[in-house]
Amino acid sequence: MSGQQPGAFLGGPVVPGRIAAYLGLAVLGALVAIAGSLVQGGWFPGGLVLALLATAALFYGGLRATGTQTGVGAPAAGWLIAVIWLSFGRSEGDAVFSGGVGPLVYLLGGMAVAVMCATMSRLPQPGTQSGRMGM
Repeated sequence: MSGQQPGAFLGGPVVPGRIAAYLGLAVLGALVAIAGSLVQGGWFPGGLVLALLATAALFYGGLRATGTQTGVGAPAAGWLIAVIWLSFGRSEGDAVFSGGVGPLVYLLGGMAVAVMCATMSRLPQPGTQSGRMGM
């Protein structure tokens, strides 16, 4: 395994380890969504900033760890499913998200961060050299 970049095994053919890594990222996305939904409402506005930073770190970390856009899509899917599930209230009237601008900014901001990370250019490949002569 020496000489390979981190996460290189995730970019190859479908193997059980790669599927497990993507499922782990999806579960981690759901956990970040649950924690972020609690923090953004509890410590507004600092909690909202902290929740969005954690979401951005997860999505960018998934991109860096796998080197593929699926590395962003898996945690983003887990995050989105958890946030939507938490936004539905129960029949008793209980809900994690309250009415207001904070939950809306968290939802739209998290989706915007996921799109930004997914549309980033591919990571540079190690060992590439300039095409110019004499360099």
